[in-house]
Amino acid sequence: MNINSDIFKIQSNNVMPEKGKILISEPFLHDATFGRSVVLIIDHTEEGSMGLIINKKIPLVLNDIIKEFKYTDEIPLYKGGPIGTDTLFYLHTLKDIPGALFVSDGLYMNGDFEAVKRYVLQGNPIEGKIRFFLGYSGWECKQLKQEIKENTWIVSTEENTYLMNRNTKDMWKEALGKLGSKYEAWSRFPLIPSLN
Repeated sequence: MNINSDIFKIQSNNVMPEKGKILISEPFLHDATFGRSVVLIIDHTEEGSMGLIINKKIPLVLNDIIKEFKYTDEIPLYKGGPIGTDTLFYLHTLKDIPGALFVSDGLYMNGDFEAVKRYVLQGNPIEGKIRFFLGYSGWECKQLKQEIKENTWIVSTEENTYLMNRNTKDMWKEALGKLGSKYEAWSRFPLIPSLN
């Protein structure tokens, strides 16, 4: 019986990276930071690229860091990447935050933190509206394109409502599955094959 080994051959879907798209890590990437990750591309230019890992929650809440949030509901924190891990970044859908950077239609990053604090302290909804990250992901000039060429990443698009969803547990698997049967088969590959 011949087994078609091509099903395990990782191949790019030939979509070019750009601001607002997502990167989905290939299933065999054994990297503590990027393994089974979904990264939102915040910026992509000739000089380099910046992104936020959006599906990796860390065992800390923002309330422990920002003293004004001590008495609000718990606000989860996500690992945005390995660079600047002592820096807070925030992704949001609040178009009226002064100085916010446009990411894609209806999605922004950072901006006036005092305005964000006021929004939170006034009891406005956070879920689906704001996500907080420590650190970011970065690639030097042509580095990301090279990694895509090496089939480390698959480039895709995703709805803002899904990207801002608090339930990130199966996001990597679901993002792959949406790309079709070949990619969906990869999403079922065990994290540690020897334990299967």
